[in-house]
Amino acid sequence: MSDDVFGTAGIRERVLAGWSAAPVRFREDANAEEDLALGGYVDRLVIELAQNAADAALRAGVPGRVLFEFRGNTLVVANTGTPLSAEGVESLATLRASAKRDEVPPEADADGRGAVGRFGVGFSAVLAVSDEPVVLSRSGGVRFSKADTAAAIAAVGAPGLDTEVRRRDGKVPVLRLPFEAEGEPPTGYDTAVILPLRDEAAVALVDRLLAEAGDPLLLALPGLSRIEIETADGRRVLEEAESRWWIHRTAGTFDHHEREQLLADRPVEERSRPYYSILWALPRDPSTALPNVVQAPTPTEEALSLPALLLASFALDPTRRHVAKGPLTDRLVREAATAYAELLREHAQSTEHNVLQLVPTGLAAGVLDQALRDAILAVLPATPIVRAVEDGALLRPREAVVVEGSDDAFNRVLAPIVPGLIRSAREDRLALDALGVRRLELAEVVDQLGTAAADESPEWWSALYESLSGMVTDALLRESLGTLPVPLADGRLVRGARALLLPGPELPIDVLAEFGEYGVRVVHPAAVHPTLERLGAIPASPRSLLEDSAVRTAVEHSVDADDPEAIAHAVLSLVATDPAQAEGLWWLSDLVLRDADGELVPANALVVPGSDAEAVLDAEEVAPIDPAVVERYGLPALAAVGVLATLGTITASDVALDRLPEALKDLDGIEDWAYDVAPDGSRYGATVGELTAIRDLDWIKDDAWPRVLGILGTEPELRRALVTQVRVVGPDDRPLGVPSYSAWWIRERVLLEDGEPLAGRADPDADAVLAAFLDEAPEWTRGLDPEVRSAVGLVREVGDLDADGISLVLERLADPDHEIAESDLLRFWRQLGTLPLFPGDAPERVRVLGEDGWTEVVDAEAAVVADSPMWLQRTDLGGFVIASGAAADGLSDLLDVPLAQEVAEGKIDGTGTPADVPELVRELVPEVPPTWWEHEELTVDGAEVSWWVDADGAPHAATFDGLAKALAWSSARWDRRHVIRAVLNEPHRASELLTDASYD
Repeated sequence: MSDDVFGTAGIRERVLAGWSAAPVRFREDANAEEDLALGGYVDRLVIELAQNAADAALRAGVPGRVLFEFRGNTLVVANTGTPLSAEGVESLATLRASAKRDEVPPEADADGRGAVGRFGVGFSAVLAVSDEPVVLSRSGGVRFSKADTAAAIAAVGAPGLDTEVRRRDGKVPVLRLPFEAEGEPPTGYDTAVILPLRDEAAVALVDRLLAEAGDPLLLALPGLSRIEIETADGRRVLEEAESRWWIHRTAGTFDHHEREQLLADRPVEERSRPYYSILWALPRDPSTALPNVVQAPTPTEEALSLPALLLASFALDPTRRHVAKGPLTDRLVREAATAYAELLREHAQSTEHNVLQLVPTGLAAGVLDQALRDAILAVLPATPIVRAVEDGALLRPREAVVVEGSDDAFNRVLAPIVPGLIRSAREDRLALDALGVRRLELAEVVDQLGTAAADESPEWWSALYESLSGMVTDALLRESLGTLPVPLADGRLVRGARALLLPGPELPIDVLAEFGEYGVRVVHPAAVHPTLERLGAIPASPRSLLEDSAVRTAVEHSVDADDPEAIAHAVLSLVATDPAQAEGLWWLSDLVLRDADGELVPANALVVPGSDAEAVLDAEEVAPIDPAVVERYGLPALAAVGVLATLGTITASDVALDRLPEALKDLDGIEDWAYDVAPDGSRYGATVGELTAIRDLDWIKDDAWPRVLGILGTEPELRRALVTQVRVVGPDDRPLGVPSYSAWWIRERVLLEDGEPLAGRADPDADAVLAAFLDEAPEWTRGLDPEVRSAVGLVREVGDLDADGISLVLERLADPDHEIAESDLLRFWRQLGTLPLFPGDAPERVRVLGEDGWTEVVDAEAAVVADSPMWLQRTDLGGFVIASGAAADGLSDLLDVPLAQEVAEGKIDGTGTPADVPELVRELVPEVPPTWWEHEELTVDGAEVSWWVDADGAPHAATFDGLAKALAWSSARWDRRHVIRAVLNEPHRASELLTDASYD
């Protein structure tokens, strides 16, 4: 092929002649080529060469195949199709001209969509990577060269042209001067483009562009059926792209009127091609990456936010990067919107995919993208793309409706009653709003259900509640379901599940029906579902049914009811299923039942025949229950509603003493108890966490108390109600333990045969002094539990005395006819002085220490309280009441008797002689002072004593025995007085005493 088959020499001569004659044309050609190479085609190498290959295949009417072989620094692009021609060479060498100007290949469809390339300028993309491109074809070869072009210009010798080259730093157009080339394309191909790459940047660009090539390239170029890419990293084949995409194509030709209107502002060569094509494609594989730009039909820089591939024959501006504005683009935008709507309709029809994800929402990515989105959203509302829940048919969005917050399960139930209902996932909300789909508020639909589904069965309602099980976990949706209709056991349909009762399987149907007549709202058993509980319904255990206000009203007024036995049957049937469920429901005791005589009597006034309750309670107050009732419902159920087999209790929680609860109001004397136990005598602000009281104490027969107290001590619940102190918390939050109501009542109200209270009598195990001065308790109390005896007021020790008991003891203690040993009285004083209670009046006479180990009674004015042993030497002060510390102060206040130091100064007469305390004493008792004062005769306030400790703590003594006591008291070691005395009197025992002291 050494012949110049394409006439390249003639082309060069004409171009060089034109440049020489008018160098400005050289500048224009150089600038134009540079603009194309560095601007519109800088990174379009692969696309433009593939496009030329597709056009060649279409012209030849053969399947288009193209090979990109990238080895080292050379890229070879071979393709099938019409080989290079002289016209093609001239087109390559002529900027802005094309060999395809007037041709629409016969292989293209009627709308010309197969012809993609325009004007032949795309080949300039090779200049981005090469200065020496070569095109070899079966018909011949041609090459272009920057160096050879520069040499040809220099050879012309045109001064003006040389000047232009110098001004451009030697940069010349590459594609204006073709040269003949020798060579053949690879076997199996008709044409090959060979590009020696300019530098490393060119190598990197080619590598990137080849890596980016994919299905969009094949879809944009329908003339190509196969693209092979071979690089150092391996071989990749692109084919059958349409199998990996859902595709919708549309194309058309403009009529004469449309041409005049749409193409008036387009270049002449574009006006000669009055057809358009549009392709939308959705990847079948969701992980497929999309270019996110409009392809016209090759990639532009117009951003596309839609999740699809758009290939359309948009007119481009001179940069080939952006779509040109104008009426043609506006028309194609509308055509593209219609095509996109059809794509979504076809996609929705052929698959189960949710096409709402393909509806444009959010912000647009650019001006063209905004125009496309607006046009699409104008078309989609009238396009059937959303699927009806009821039968799966496709609906137009403007005819569809969604229920706000409804999920798929609820939608399936609603579908037959809400025409046009479609699903509404949270992620589809924006798309549905963009399509103008009508929204129904969930609360509105729920309100309409009462009418639309009024005749549905309870089973249907249960299925509805099942469908709501996923929605009721959302707090906001639960609010919307607040008026949800619910069928009741009595046949009514009510709105709202809150406070309705959900019956369990253990509840008899006839009982539920019976309660319905009294206003208890019980859900129909066939409609019961956990969803109702999430919406505020209450599981209808026997307890919840019994707690219903309607049941309480029926019970409390059962005596006046038309059929009280029906109420009794309903209540007792419930209680019988689990008697513990009635605990704390004190008002159940108002339920009227038949007694043995057939009379209607409240349950709390009935006793079981032959029981302890019948034996100890007044027959005027209680009656035996009808045995048939006992047989029918059982003793546990009857006891739970207040029928007594033994004494009963009643419990209340969070009791305010100034506002006693209704449950306690029937307890005899409860108000008086509250006053007596309230802190500082004021009930206001005082509370009790829990109060359990024995009921009906005022109905116990007078002669039954021995048996009653035995019962109270042996039955655990009754025992706790009696012996356990009640914790009262005052307004200052300080707790106080007080006697239980039951203990208080027995102490206050129970009288024995002698007319005197049981309380305050000496316990069978009482202290001897107390036993001597208190009335003796009946013999039968000896068999009672000690805690029970203490609770009912029997006195075992001084601490058990109340104020009245103290007054009684002090009164009898002052009776001179009683003889009391000194040791008993000393022990009694120690206990008495620590009591926190005081009688109203102090005694006029008191018992004091006497002679010979006995005691005597004196006027209170003639007695003093000695709180120190040294005062016992002052017989001039009067009779002594002895105690120390706080007990001394307590006795002084209790007896209204002064302390000794309050009636005598206790001042030592004289000074005495200081002397050292013996070393041995100090070794045995280190606390003693180092010095003591010796007196020949020691007097205090003129009274002679053997020892004393002055106000400064200094010991004074007149005898060895007195010194021992003075040292022991001054050192606060009164317990060591005998050891000190032994050391002082018998110094020779020092070693023995020291040895013994080592064990102290």
